[in-house]
Amino acid sequence: MSLSIFYFLSFLAVLSALMVVIAKNPIHSVLYLIITFFAIAGHYVLLNAQFLAAVHVIVYAGAIMVLFLYVIMMLNLNADAEPQKSPWLKGAATIAGGTMMIVLVGALRSTAEVNSISQYDPNIGLIKTLGKTLYKDFMLPFEISSILFLSAMVGAVMLAKKETK
Repeated sequence: MSLSIFYFLSFLAVLSALMVVIAKNPIHSVLYLIITFFAIAGHYVLLNAQFLAAVHVIVYAGAIMVLFLYVIMMLNLNADAEPQKSPWLKGAATIAGGTMMIVLVGALRSTAEVNSISQYDPNIGLIKTLGKTLYKDFMLPFEISSILFLSAMVGAVMLAKKETK
C-alpha cells in the first residue's frame, strides 16, 4: 500500500516540478510548485517524519509561496515587455542544463546503495520524540535562543517606536 502511495507521490512531484518549468504563466508555475511541495510533504509522512512534513507545508507551501505570488503579482509581468532571447542563448542554456544532468547522473551512479538501516527506530520522526529531545538534551541552547529572540523583539519595538517631545 505505502509503495503505491510512494510511486503516486513521486509521479506527482516530478510531473508538477516539470510543469513549474514548462508553464508559460508565472502564477501557474507557483501553483505547480505548491503541488510539488505538498507531494514532498507526503514523502515526509511516509518516512514517519510528521513534524518535518508539517513544518515543510507551513514554511514552504504557506509562507514562501505567498511571498512568491505577491512578488509576481506586484511585478505585473507581460509577455510584450519581456525581452526575447536569441536562439544561441536558448541552445547554450539547453547544453548547460544537459551537461549538468549528465554530471548529476554520473555522480549518483557512483554512490553506494543502502539496503537497510541497522538500528531503525519507528518513533524517530514523531513530534513527541522531538519534544523530549529538545527539552531534555538541548534545554540550555533552547532557552538561550528564546532570550535572544526576546531581546531582538524588544530591540525591534524600540527602533520602531517614534520619539515624542
